[in-house]
Amino acid sequence: MLSLSGEAAIVGVDESDQIGRIPGKSSLQHHMEASYNALADAGLSIKDVDAIYCAATSPLTIAEYFGITPRHTDGTSVGGSSFVIHVAHALEAIAAGRCEVALITHGEAGRAQRRSGGADMGLPGSQYELPYGIAAPPMSYAMACTRYMHLYGEERTRQAMAEVAVATRKWANLNPKAFFYKETMSFEEYHSSRWVAWPFHLPDCCLSIDGGGACVVVSPTVARSCRKKPVWVLGAGEGHDHGMISQMPDLTRTIAYQSGPEALRMAGVSHRDIDLAMIYDSFTYTVLTTLESLGFCGRGEASEFVANQRTAPGGEFALNTNGGGLSYCHTGMYGMFLLLEATRQLRGEAGQRQVKECDLALVNGTGGSLSSTGTLVLGAD
Repeated sequence: MLSLSGEAAIVGVDESDQIGRIPGKSSLQHHMEASYNALADAGLSIKDVDAIYCAATSPLTIAEYFGITPRHTDGTSVGGSSFVIHVAHALEAIAAGRCEVALITHGEAGRAQRRSGGADMGLPGSQYELPYGIAAPPMSYAMACTRYMHLYGEERTRQAMAEVAVATRKWANLNPKAFFYKETMSFEEYHSSRWVAWPFHLPDCCLSIDGGGACVVVSPTVARSCRKKPVWVLGAGEGHDHGMISQMPDLTRTIAYQSGPEALRMAGVSHRDIDLAMIYDSFTYTVLTTLESLGFCGRGEASEFVANQRTAPGGEFALNTNGGGLSYCHTGMYGMFLLLEATRQLRGEAGQRQVKECDLALVNGTGGSLSSTGTLVLGAD
């Protein structure tokens, strides 16, 4: 099989002009701002774009709004992992000659003010899970986490979740764009915070705010003429194995066990080579099960892996250095923002939170109810 490693590069990334609680701005505005900002970061314009990739919002709507007639389109929508998977699909399309400049775009508005509307009772989840209290992501993820605690110990898992929450907040304190910029949190504050859905305290749960992000993926030829040094797509993997949490084959393992090794194998690297891990943190538990599923540690060993603030600034394992979905930004589909931070770190543009000698980054997005994953290995030029 022909290897596609290094056949495309990320050359531009950025957020929308504002992220946070932003009343009066539509999702399309966040899409537009982020896209124009990312294209400017690359030294390109909207006229250079010949492919559109997005999730949730239809590519028809996005292309029309931007005034683009794309040669290639991808509307893959599998939750927060979608944008990570889009990068892999852009790599394939570029290598096949279908396009040269792919714009991957995301925007969500009204998160902070949104209230759950009527459920579509024709969907399986509404029929078979909602009547039993599985009404929102915290309930789904809490059920999976409870199973993990049963197998591997409640006390040690609780401490591991606290380690993740506190370490991620410390990274956010170094990121001026983070929702919790300069807002510290101690272990005592974590343990005394209010419950959301047992075993989750509030700091175990991601933010719910407004914003957008965009990523520009191009051919090697275009990459060499762009404004900044390219970040190469070296490896990619993807998969999904269920929709409803009740149908998850194993509540303590995600399909990252498939997508992670596939991405590493394609890139020709091992876990030891990775300088930065950007892992979707919809909940603290998501981080624990993903670290294990990716193979950074064995099953049930994440508690020891993250112990003693190993993943915090100054620790030996750089993880979610932007502050993550827990403390930086989470608009509902967070995977885009993993790409932004990985690119900035590999370019050496992360300011106070810059990881020294950052040459290889692993990005893993998770979508649905621990349902889908997309894994990338990205390399500095």
